[in-house]
Amino acid sequence: MKTKPDRRVVAIVQARMGSARLPGKVLRLLCGRPMLARVIERLRLSKWLHQIVVATTSLPQDNPVAKLADEVGVEVFRGDEADVLGRYVGAARSAQADVVVRVTADCPLIEPTVVDQAVAMYLAGGDELDYVSNIIERTYPRGLDVEVFPRRILEHLDVVSTSAPEREHVTLHLIRQREHYRIAHALNEVDHSHHYWTVDSEQDLQLVEQVYQALYSKKPSFGWSDVLALFEARPELFQINQADAAVRDARMRALDAGVT
Repeated sequence: MKTKPDRRVVAIVQARMGSARLPGKVLRLLCGRPMLARVIERLRLSKWLHQIVVATTSLPQDNPVAKLADEVGVEVFRGDEADVLGRYVGAARSAQADVVVRVTADCPLIEPTVVDQAVAMYLAGGDELDYVSNIIERTYPRGLDVEVFPRRILEHLDVVSTSAPEREHVTLHLIRQREHYRIAHALNEVDHSHHYWTVDSEQDLQLVEQVYQALYSKKPSFGWSDVLALFEARPELFQINQADAAVRDARMRALDAGVT
């Protein structure tokens, strides 16, 4: 196992109960444990992370999110519901992060090796990079999304991000103005970006539950290659969350392009 880097690498997981499309999804169960707990469980398999922090809101409805984070032994930062970027800044400062890894709580198949790939790329670039991700040039399934950037860039974005969408989507200003930043892309050799493993709907949750039921008991640390193999063996799984795929994909492409 590699030793952790000298620079303090902190994963900040944004999570709240108030999802518009699937309220309370971060605490919905996957093989008997809340989705947020599954995200944290998988992030703990990373070789590069010093700490995991859950960033949630200060609203009473998000008390269960904070309670779960405490139960599984990770720090919590609470802030303004509408200002996700502000929550990230507060969480990064509280954790004394040098490098921030952005993850969302609706990605219960988040892959530690993909996280480590992005972190390693950033660290190898030293001060020559502002941002590494697999979301601008997509080759990985949605749901394996990871962004890595130094705290100085997060604090810079806190100053220059003035619109509501930029405050909500954290790195949207950087994505919109990408030509002004030093960016690297974490890519896979084969394009699997047509897979959608983020949980935005009941159908998405059903798909991920099927994956956990098939794989977790045999191999709790199953990887995304195991999920691909499962889809190869059971192609009907791919259809579970395809009913609204066209509308969903158009929305996602707009967000990827910085149009929101």
